[in-house]
Amino acid sequence: MAEFGEQLRRERERRGVSVEAICAATKISAKHIRALEAGDFAKLPGGVIRRGFVRSYLGVLGLEEDVWLERFEQSCRESGLREPTVAEWGRFAENVKNGRSGIRRRMGLMWLVLVALLVALAMAGWCGWRFASHRKVPIIPGILVVLNSSVDNERSR
Repeated sequence: MAEFGEQLRRERERRGVSVEAICAATKISAKHIRALEAGDFAKLPGGVIRRGFVRSYLGVLGLEEDVWLERFEQSCRESGLREPTVAEWGRFAENVKNGRSGIRRRMGLMWLVLVALLVALAMAGWCGWRFASHRKVPIIPGILVVLNSSVDNERSR
């Protein structure tokens, strides 16, 4: 492991590239670059990300990817680092699925509440329309009597 990292460091120094320049070009933190050069692969993120770090590092230095990635994989195997098995990926996927089911349940409840509010708003609007458009003018007997008597008075003249 350390041999692979040491070879990477020597290639970087031979080309006159600083760790900061690699960090700026790849957006990989200096902590991870130093761990890679030290051969401390356990401090790197796992799987595809770890390979992506190595690939980006090699790209900045202009090194042959296939050869160096094969050496990297060999170093990982020798160090005991392994890729996750199918069963581990299955457990991971199951955890993701279980975490998302709660979100789906909450989203369903949110839609139900939204529909209920829209129905209530529509019912309130309909009731208001019915009340406003079908309201009858109240009949007040005293006013009608006065009106009738004034009309009668006009006719009698």
